[in-house]
Amino acid sequence: MVYLFAIMAFALIAIILAAIYKPLGDYMFNVFTADKDLFFEKWIYKVVGVDSRKGQTWKAYLRGVLGFSLMSVLVLYLLQRVQHWLPFSLGFPNVEGPLAFNTAASFVTNTNWQSYSPDVTLGYTVQFAGLAVQNFVSAAVGIAVAIALVRGFAWRKSETIGNFWVDLTRCTMRILMPISIVMGIILIALGVAQNLAGFVDVNTVAGDTQRIMQGPVASQEVIKELGTNGGGFFNANSSHPYENPNMWTNLIEIVLMLAIPVALTRTFGRMVGDIRQGYALLGAMVILFGVSFLAVVTAESFSDDPITALTGGSMEGKETRFGIVWSGLFGTTSTSTSTGAVNSMHDSYTALGGMMYMLNMMLGEVSPGGVGAGLYGILVMAVVAVFIAGLMVGRTPEYLGKKIGPREMKMASLYFLVMPITVVLGVSLSFALPFARQSIFDTSLNNDGNHGFSEVVYAFTSAANNNGSAFAGLTADTPWLDTALGLAVLIGRFLPIALVLALAGSLAKQDKVPVTAGTMRTDNGLFVVLLVFVIFLISALTFFPTLALGPLAEGLVA
Repeated sequence: MVYLFAIMAFALIAIILAAIYKPLGDYMFNVFTADKDLFFEKWIYKVVGVDSRKGQTWKAYLRGVLGFSLMSVLVLYLLQRVQHWLPFSLGFPNVEGPLAFNTAASFVTNTNWQSYSPDVTLGYTVQFAGLAVQNFVSAAVGIAVAIALVRGFAWRKSETIGNFWVDLTRCTMRILMPISIVMGIILIALGVAQNLAGFVDVNTVAGDTQRIMQGPVASQEVIKELGTNGGGFFNANSSHPYENPNMWTNLIEIVLMLAIPVALTRTFGRMVGDIRQGYALLGAMVILFGVSFLAVVTAESFSDDPITALTGGSMEGKETRFGIVWSGLFGTTSTSTSTGAVNSMHDSYTALGGMMYMLNMMLGEVSPGGVGAGLYGILVMAVVAVFIAGLMVGRTPEYLGKKIGPREMKMASLYFLVMPITVVLGVSLSFALPFARQSIFDTSLNNDGNHGFSEVVYAFTSAANNNGSAFAGLTADTPWLDTALGLAVLIGRFLPIALVLALAGSLAKQDKVPVTAGTMRTDNGLFVVLLVFVIFLISALTFFPTLALGPLAEGLVA
């Protein structure tokens, strides 16, 4: 019965996404290929001094990304450091330096890792003027980079890959903001909080009094999911009734997380002139997502423990209003899309259930991945897949009419090495450096043994993949983890972006080679299987030893 329920939930999400796939994908294609600027966009370009008709080389595009992101980090850091003097601060003090750096780096990189409890740390001004703004523009940066890479495949003999400032503005103003306004109103109508009131005192069922923050929640919640950000207004994130009050809002939030990453495959197909290429990428994404979801449901629903069996599955850390299936679907969605939002506590999942969430991130979050990041991530994997296929048949590998030579493979290889090296190095230093190890064992870990190790692995995996979800048993607000995870999110975001843009520049300069009888098709089922195999192969070879020390060992012992 649980599998039937899971398939029905999966099918419902699939039907909704199928309904919006073509219109949203085509709309984004029109946004990024339109010749005319809207009137308010012209004023923006005039104020910032941008020539919207002038293209940029990949190096200039990268400078735009890095310069804009650096300024965003500085502004968000400053807002936190002067919070006490801002309006609607709720009396909260200024955020301490290490935590302010970690938070600024996290939100600017679309990670939204939170080493703090938002409802006892941040006032409303920092929430809506700092965090919510970054939810928009960090998502727009990811989409812009993905579109730049697609242009690399689509354009011929071009020295440019678009204009970062135009892509950023159009994505924010034409895509993210309109959808957020409409869906934000719907969330408010369904019970998500939206006000500027302070705290409310309530009497609990145990007879105690609890103070609960209110605030402009819906406006942040909608872009938190739509932009695959994940940073919650409350510490309980999307399990909090003010953020996610019922099954309808739960369904909407899942769809919001998946909408743009899924529809971007349609945009990709339109831009390269072959819709089937987009379907092939989408097929690989669906397989990876579906296998992960069913694995989580299986791990959480069936157990040899008699108490767990009596309750119908492992309900620790899950709410009865969502249950195992909808908690598992939400968790699979958030860890597959680099969102980081949670409606259940991943630390409370079974060892193998929690491992699947880690594995979703270790795969590079390409099923379907974050807004933009998922598309450029799976395109890099596709480049690797055609290179491997080319070696097998003794041909120069080609993808979408572009030759994949040594330069392109260097960029692709470095791309998928950045994240594993960052994760493994961060975890190893946390246990190898004496002061870091002492901080981890004395302050951060609430569990010992294999599960404690898994908590640290999950944290660095989440940070390096710009996900932001956490095994909540880990206390991350320490000088070591604030700094180490802050550096991990920066490396995990901007070094891959630099490599993607370099790859885009290299591809854009090429002319397209003609299709011949020996050209490998990349729009059929065989290529989808090959792509899925390559994604699993790269992650398995890289992370299996780490998983063996953590969740696999814990699951075998249990």
